[in-house]
Amino acid sequence: MNDDKLRSMAKPILSRHREIEEMMRDPHFHERPDFAALSKEHRLLSTKTEKIRQWESLVESMKHADELAKSGDAEMEQMARAEKTSLAEQIPAIEKNLWELLRPKDPLDSKNVILEIRAGTGGEEAALFASDLARMYLRFAEEQGFRHELVDVSLTGRGGFKEAIYFIETKPGRESETGPYGLFKFERGIHRVQRVPETEASGRIHTSAVTVAVLPEAEEVDVQIRPEDIRVDTYRASGAGGQHINKTDSAVRMTHIPTGVVVQCQEERSQIKNREKALKFLRAKILDDMREKEFDRRASDRKKQVGSGDRSEKIRTYNFPQDRITDHRIGFTVHNMPEILDGKMGALVDALRSSEEDLGQ
Repeated sequence: MNDDKLRSMAKPILSRHREIEEMMRDPHFHERPDFAALSKEHRLLSTKTEKIRQWESLVESMKHADELAKSGDAEMEQMARAEKTSLAEQIPAIEKNLWELLRPKDPLDSKNVILEIRAGTGGEEAALFASDLARMYLRFAEEQGFRHELVDVSLTGRGGFKEAIYFIETKPGRESETGPYGLFKFERGIHRVQRVPETEASGRIHTSAVTVAVLPEAEEVDVQIRPEDIRVDTYRASGAGGQHINKTDSAVRMTHIPTGVVVQCQEERSQIKNREKALKFLRAKILDDMREKEFDRRASDRKKQVGSGDRSEKIRTYNFPQDRITDHRIGFTVHNMPEILDGKMGALVDALRSSEEDLGQ
């Protein structure tokens, strides 16, 4: 990438950073209604500005070394050549990193997410693998510095997940342009597993499927829900949770009447907290439906990727006997499955992000 293009991309970043810093010099800055939003934007821009300044310094050093290399002083020219060699090794890496920071991003990438994991074809084995995937995602979220909360779960007799729903969010003060959605969005679709179930006496390999859906969190400004458009039903929570929640109607089922979208939450002892979680989930579901209707390409893409949970509609296969995970969308294969299922998903996510950048999406 040439210097002029990078400078052109960097110019509005530097300008906006200066503009916000001017605002921050106002002693009443913290009283502004957009104080939180501007503070967050400043943190993100500061990261980019620092990298831009680092790159500009290296480029200026290279120009200076070029001039010294033509000085006619033998000792100075030797030092300049050594300096140029060192800079030539540093600049490409900085430019690559800068391009990743400055390239246009999906505006949803910084969003928190609601992650839905459902057992598809395969009965108990599919439910057990759904719990394996949930553990993998939560470990990966923790490694990225994200927080997670359980919204709802439905267990099988052997501890598998018929369905599990989690809210994954960035910790306050650690916001970046690549938040939970930017990393988890590639996981939506059908995940196929091939392995010998613990209950299989003959040692035959079974194929099962798990459906994963990833919904970006919707803010109130994204989806406005009128109180009169919501029907709230309460009921007694079931399963683990202690006698308290089983004796009270703390679980919440929330229906958005205009769209028919239904969500539920029973993981908190407090009905109020379950209502808060359910409303957050409801907004995300409605936003997802709105986006699918507005963008036909996304609707078609989601139908292909999420589908019905049948094993024939797959984005990725986990082959236990061969210790192999293959992502069929990009033809990428990795091994060392135990490590990946323990949350070390970096190689998979990096490959998918690189493919997205190559396609210019």
